[in-house]
Amino acid sequence: MAARRQHWRLYALGGGLGHLTRAAGLARAAVARGHRVELLTNSPFAPGLPLESFLGSGATVHRLDAHGDKAATVAAVAAWLAQAPPDVLVVDTFPRGLAGELVALLPAVRAPRVLVHRDLNPVYVERFHVARAVDAFDLLVVPGEDAPFAHHPRAVRTAPWLLLDADALLPREEARRRLGLEAEDARPLVAVMGCGRPEEVAEAGATADRLRAAFEGRAAVRWLVPMARDSGQAVWPALELMRGVDVLVGAGGYNTVQETRATGTPLVAWARPRLYDRQALRLTAAERVEDAGTLEAKVASLLQAGPRERPSAWGNGVHAAVEAIERVAR
Repeated sequence: MAARRQHWRLYALGGGLGHLTRAAGLARAAVARGHRVELLTNSPFAPGLPLESFLGSGATVHRLDAHGDKAATVAAVAAWLAQAPPDVLVVDTFPRGLAGELVALLPAVRAPRVLVHRDLNPVYVERFHVARAVDAFDLLVVPGEDAPFAHHPRAVRTAPWLLLDADALLPREEARRRLGLEAEDARPLVAVMGCGRPEEVAEAGATADRLRAAFEGRAAVRWLVPMARDSGQAVWPALELMRGVDVLVGAGGYNTVQETRATGTPLVAWARPRLYDRQALRLTAAERVEDAGTLEAKVASLLQAGPRERPSAWGNGVHAAVEAIERVAR
């Protein structure tokens, strides 16, 4: 437990599941240390996820409308920040805010400010004078990958952040059972992650269908989605079941890549186009695919190679991040 219970506000606006997942990992670790955390998200997945029970009794989640217009989102952020000041404000990724609103709002926030700083597209950094916005923060926490201002005098590097520690993952056999495999089924399991934009979730379902046809009898294929959708299997957090997955098919987002690296899970992934994130830089040549043919070939190669030794433990950078934030919180 921390020496003093603090009140944290976490700003995690941004599409998809990435910002929310990273903030949830930090929030969960902070709540476990005895802090009270408010998390602000506009993820389209947030309404369907059991975030409060996952984060713990010290957490409150404010869900903004993912489809709200800019004016409504900015007004909601302003109202949230105008409440009684917290001990610390933590902002994920965007020092100016998702809509640029924090430039005007931050000066009125009477609390230390922390930026979770990771890789950003240099075009965005230059065009919107992000260096100036970064200087408004008392601490930059760099979560396990290089970033434009990683050498800032107020920056602290940590190991990559994960939603769960190693001891929270299910054993392999239990994870496979949760993914629908019978105990006597010895086939390797290929999981296709359905997250990101709605069209990318649907595309993951089509990918799972192609892989089922291609590897019929040789591998079990599951389409994993955060919430119930069509024939997808609702699984959240997917990291909990990673020991049961032999090959993961997904994209090059921060959380997917860091989770597979930590757990030693073979990854085959597309580099999805994003305004701010550069997924191609995060993926190795062996992991990255460009089309369906390359995907099937790489999955086949990984399945032929057979099971690999997987780590039983790893470091989770959220704990060092919590301690760094505690030191700047008033």
